[in-house]
Amino acid sequence: MIKLSHRRQRTICRPSASVTGVGFISGADVTMRFCPAPADTGVVFVRTDLKGTPQIRADVDLVSGTNRRTTLGTGPKAVTLVEHVLSALAGMRVDNCRVELDGGEPPGLDGSACGFVEAILDAGIMPQEARKSVWTVEEPIQLRDGGATLALHPDHGEDLKVSYLLDFGAGSPIDRQMHTQVINPGEYATEIAPCRTFLLETEADALRQSGIGSRTTVKNLLVFGSRGPIDNSLRFANEPARHKILDIVGDLALCGLDVRGHIVAYRSGHPLNTLFARKLSDQFAPINARPQADCFRRAA
Repeated sequence: MIKLSHRRQRTICRPSASVTGVGFISGADVTMRFCPAPADTGVVFVRTDLKGTPQIRADVDLVSGTNRRTTLGTGPKAVTLVEHVLSALAGMRVDNCRVELDGGEPPGLDGSACGFVEAILDAGIMPQEARKSVWTVEEPIQLRDGGATLALHPDHGEDLKVSYLLDFGAGSPIDRQMHTQVINPGEYATEIAPCRTFLLETEADALRQSGIGSRTTVKNLLVFGSRGPIDNSLRFANEPARHKILDIVGDLALCGLDVRGHIVAYRSGHPLNTLFARKLSDQFAPINARPQADCFRRAA
């Protein structure tokens, strides 16, 4: 990886209004808010419901689960389904934030990141004195897992670009679809944040039987039956592909890097997303350890 430039780090101006809702996994009522954090803090989840208010960093090394969602930490202090919150923060380029919540997961809301983006905008975003490096690649980096692929290609754009090809195969009620999106705060907020979690009706039934989603209905997210969404309608014709981009933005934020280039994904989910975040983090580590050129030190 090569360093393109620097930009100033960003945090929020003041604590946001509380975001309250039902947790998709536990079915419990959860309240969460975004709070400012000093430069170089990164994103930290703070469990206000537990003694000592334990904290867990949004760090790929702390990922403990990727089955249908991304989980950080283990045991009672863990926080699950973090990808939508991380996506909202990364999409709005908020680098440093304390995410306070009184449960083991953020509120599910409508399965999108819209409510989180609204809270971030309500709190305001401010630059900080410290700088954050912007990275790119000279050659493609790619991972494969079964039939899924995820790659980062060089690109001359000023922002990260993500393309996703969704394909559940013949006979699926979800059509084969694709979306390409430039990721900057303005376009993220309007084109990606509104896109909701989706699953098949058979998957929803299986999750309920296992005790997950006991208070979640087809009005809360997109559940696809044989004829399309059940008692719901799409916000975009390719909303599922766009939501996959939302997840990628959130999962890749775990590497802690501001990356530029063109990400191209085919059938990728949380397991491959987080493996790719780890690969990017590993690529960054030896580069970061090397002394910088004199001209770059002066620019910094």
